[in-house]
Amino acid sequence: MTTPTSKKRRSLIQAAGLGATLGLMGFPAIAKDRPLRIGILAPRGGVAGTIGQTGLRGAQWAAERINANGGIGGRKVELVVEEETNPKETIERFRRLVLREEVDCVQGIVSTGASLALAPAAEDSEVITLFWDGTTQDGVKETMPSPQYVFRSTDNECEAIMASLLAIKHYKGKFVRIAGMNPDYSYGRNVWAAFQALLKKYGIEYEVVTEQWSKIGNLDLTSNVAALRAAKPDLIYSALLFADLPVFMKQAHDAGLANETRFVLPAAGWQHTSLKKEFMPEGVIFGHNTMYFDHPQASPLQKEFVGWYHDKFNDYPSWEADRAYFSMEVYKAGVEKALSAKGGSWPSTKEIAQAMSGIEVESLGGKGSMRADHIAEQVFHQGLSTNDNDYDFATITDITTIYSDELQKPKAGDDFWKWLEEKEWNI
Repeated sequence: MTTPTSKKRRSLIQAAGLGATLGLMGFPAIAKDRPLRIGILAPRGGVAGTIGQTGLRGAQWAAERINANGGIGGRKVELVVEEETNPKETIERFRRLVLREEVDCVQGIVSTGASLALAPAAEDSEVITLFWDGTTQDGVKETMPSPQYVFRSTDNECEAIMASLLAIKHYKGKFVRIAGMNPDYSYGRNVWAAFQALLKKYGIEYEVVTEQWSKIGNLDLTSNVAALRAAKPDLIYSALLFADLPVFMKQAHDAGLANETRFVLPAAGWQHTSLKKEFMPEGVIFGHNTMYFDHPQASPLQKEFVGWYHDKFNDYPSWEADRAYFSMEVYKAGVEKALSAKGGSWPSTKEIAQAMSGIEVESLGGKGSMRADHIAEQVFHQGLSTNDNDYDFATITDITTIYSDELQKPKAGDDFWKWLEEKEWNI
């Protein structure tokens, strides 16, 4: 008998031009003694390679822990890893995971461009897909307000809103002339606009003296730094988040900007171990997103993970490890909830997806949940940079922690700018 899932898989095969292989593959019924196969799509090279590797390590650690404790519903977890690259190739690899590898779930994705392209195909496949990052927003507008099978991360703007609020709290009265040094795509432009909107909202007088934009992957920022130096800003807001951020901060230091200017870096935590003391000023607004590896009140779970990570890789993890761990825990909790509801009979993919809505879990960086509209809620951590530590890179002090229900619009279809205007924060 042909099931709805097999029909979807057949349509994907035909779309991928793999129809001739259909007779060789087949679609076996779910067997409880078969491992749960979880596909991972993560970048392992290019500008996002270190980020994808960190997420992959978080997923691997989660899978090891799950398997050591009996698996999910008595089934061991097996990871099948594919590369996230450009949107077209990433969709093809998703299809490979679904069709050839017959995975039960797909997790991963760092790039918004990849998530926007992949989400409709993932939804059509009826395979549960959890995005670590990237969201499914085009700008600040949600492109999939009511998905059944696609689950995404918190809004991209969360860290930017938090950093803007902390800039007002810590720097009020200490700046007028502001400049932007941001990535030249929707994220960079949106968060720069959000920063200014919040300054206006709280009556902060400011003047934009220059706006600098850089394409993703560009590491030659000398002209941008020269323009910033010529503009003499009191404050630079920079949402650079790939390998370009440490390059920018070093060049800013060499040009003397680091001694003269305050910085707001909402996404610095992705590159934290590359932001070396030798060029990082103190007192920078520094975002670590959903996990700060050295938090003094870190849970035993986080401490165990960070210890494992350092021992194995001689490095310290960014928040992407937390996003991957969170995705694994949300899926695990959803499967177990659906199993319980069926009295131990293995649930359908649709039943698992429905059970995942409203799930609450403990992640590495703190508590988290999955909203009914399939948007994650998690804890965010930011603070002021300090070089008074035992590492060779900047860490943070004066740490602020805010749950994302204070940092993102409450419903996927809400107007971001209207919400930003109406929302009140106690700064």
